[in-house]
Amino acid sequence: MPESSLMNSHWLGSDVPYENTLQLQQEHVSQLYAAAAGESVFLLEHAPVYTIGRTRDQSSLGQASYLPHPVVEINRGGQATYHGPGQLVGYPIIDLRRYGRDLHAYLRLLEEALVTSLADYGVKAQRRENLTGVWVGERKIASIGVGVRKWIAMHGFALNITKECLPPFQFITPCGLDGVAMTCLHDETDQRPQPREVGTVVAGHLENLLRKLADNSSS
Repeated sequence: MPESSLMNSHWLGSDVPYENTLQLQQEHVSQLYAAAAGESVFLLEHAPVYTIGRTRDQSSLGQASYLPHPVVEINRGGQATYHGPGQLVGYPIIDLRRYGRDLHAYLRLLEEALVTSLADYGVKAQRRENLTGVWVGERKIASIGVGVRKWIAMHGFALNITKECLPPFQFITPCGLDGVAMTCLHDETDQRPQPREVGTVVAGHLENLLRKLADNSSS
């Protein structure tokens, strides 16, 4: 018999307002903690927005009043980043109590899911030591930022797919890293998949890796 699905995958569409998904995540976190819902990953393209974690140092936003898109402060780790059309955003709502209550292992798992997905399109990506995210050489292709409440993880990853998502990064210091160059999947391969297609690939790898982590945590 085939294995039952560990995680539900939902495509929310394109041009999705950030505040809508923030509320959706918060509701699902409460439901998952109360065992009223299962683990899920919400996949989408956002309407243009900059986000930043709750930190006193917000210099990575630059001149925030001159940014071309709104800024939202949220309960994740990390400095400023951008979300918008042409970028696959994924919000896995995951119960870390099932996976050894290890946030660092979960972050590495998200990175591995993206690296493996990019390899499916012929892109050799990797982690960089002490820098959360995914890179192609010296160029950053995916950002990761996670928030945790009562061991339920929310927020997640942003994987740059098309060239359209790159210009707004020029107005900020992405993830607080001076001089970082951002790249996208379409700049690294001749293939031209769109965010929804890539989301299906990432969700599959994410579920497989979570299943392995769950098995290791219970053994």
